[in-house]
Amino acid sequence: MKKTTKLKQMLHSNELGFLMEAHNGLSAKIVENTGFKGIWASGLSISAALGVRDNNEASWTQVLEVIEFMSDATNIPILLDGDTGYGNFNNMRRLVRKLEQRGIAGVCIEDKLFPKTNSFINGEAQPLADIDEFCGKIKAAKDAATDPDFIVVARVEAFIAGWGLEEAVKRAEAYRQAGADAILMHSKRADATEIKAFMEVWDNRHPVIIVPTKYYSTPTEQFSEWGVSTVIWANHNVRAAIKAMEQVTQKIFTDQSLINVEGNIASVSHIFELQGAEELKEAEKKYLPAYGQQISAVILAASQGEDFDTLTTQLPKTLLSVNNKSIFDSQVELFNEAGVKDIIAVRGFGKEHFKQSNITFIDNDCFNESKELYSLNLALNNVKDSMIVSYGDILFKPFILNELLTSESAITIIVDSDVDYTKTGYKDYILATEKYDRRKFNQKAFLKNMSNGINSENVDGEFIGLCKFTATGLTYLKNAIRILSEIKPLEEIRFSEVLTYLAKEHAVSIKYIRGSWIDVDNVIELQKAGEI
Repeated sequence: MKKTTKLKQMLHSNELGFLMEAHNGLSAKIVENTGFKGIWASGLSISAALGVRDNNEASWTQVLEVIEFMSDATNIPILLDGDTGYGNFNNMRRLVRKLEQRGIAGVCIEDKLFPKTNSFINGEAQPLADIDEFCGKIKAAKDAATDPDFIVVARVEAFIAGWGLEEAVKRAEAYRQAGADAILMHSKRADATEIKAFMEVWDNRHPVIIVPTKYYSTPTEQFSEWGVSTVIWANHNVRAAIKAMEQVTQKIFTDQSLINVEGNIASVSHIFELQGAEELKEAEKKYLPAYGQQISAVILAASQGEDFDTLTTQLPKTLLSVNNKSIFDSQVELFNEAGVKDIIAVRGFGKEHFKQSNITFIDNDCFNESKELYSLNLALNNVKDSMIVSYGDILFKPFILNELLTSESAITIIVDSDVDYTKTGYKDYILATEKYDRRKFNQKAFLKNMSNGINSENVDGEFIGLCKFTATGLTYLKNAIRILSEIKPLEEIRFSEVLTYLAKEHAVSIKYIRGSWIDVDNVIELQKAGEI
């Protein structure tokens, strides 16, 4: 349904409708997400957000730019506070054409003189427009509209200017006959007696909109009983934003720290959500020929984790938080930033806690009886071309991922040459064709053996759980899995065994690093992980 039609139906509905103020694209999106069916693009609020007075100091083209962003950000109708129409009938016609081009559902114009002054500032001293001239402006607006459902609302300022009920009714009726789709009856009294008196005389002859900014204590049910069509909450988002910004800014200024505000403000991720970041990710997959686009990332995240006290009683260790972000989410973010958008995650323990979007999840329900290779094999049918494999409990610097992405070898593994040899726990120690030499730029070395049982004097480094297979390497891997699974059950085969087998048949290239990663296997390493 068109936005104009939605607004028209709201005005003529038997139920009381509500328009909530917004003043930019972000606030408009918040209004829509909250559940409101329409937006009031407040002239006061837009002016305030631009840092100018509500006296037509912001030009109509500047207002157009703001509401274009508001319209693009939302799917609900917007009624623009068009002040006096920014001039005479000719300005009015051009305004309507430009509003229609931007998908704005309607405009409200007030019967005062250009440039306008806000109704709550010395309203009695403000002269009203000539009735015939203002009727001509309404007719011009309706004639200029190409959409028959485009809404023109006439705002009556008679009460504001102190002219009384008779003048208010007289003007409202003239504007109705001139073609206005609704009447906005304005009042700045602290009670709603003027509005009630008008509604009794008006007798439901045409939709009426009200703005109870001053008479906010009047029960909303009363408006419905009087026959009001629509209520505008006119400036409360900008007022709330000002209050919040003043408080937060003062707190940061006083404390010279963020410690007392960070938990009380919106997260950056929520900003991304309001901006539609997830839609962009999906669009990038479809349209953007970015580097890394044709490669899949497989995250092996099925294990529970043992040495974490009670932290992994329900959550798998990959979902433990480091610097306010889970290990898993940190990996996903690194892959996305590198252009790797096709992410496959093999989950097992606590699989119900994985809530991330834009990820293909594969379930390993045998996670207690199987090792990494079993999980990887479950994911292989979902890999499109080439792939990066990452253990789900590691954190690493972005440059390490770049090392993989720039490698042209069929199989490439990342090895830390600064190995911390220990006999406790399982480690993927490696024996290489050439030890790491910092003097050699882009040193070429290849895997000979990977095992937990290599003697300390022979160890050339530790496989960190991050590697890459090109399309050719993927073929080698699948063939190796097939052969080894004929020797012993797939559930019992370690990934290190497959890599060792591949190293005997093909060149498994090593990219050496020195630190800049961590394998989070216990509480102590979880605490250290924040430094990565």
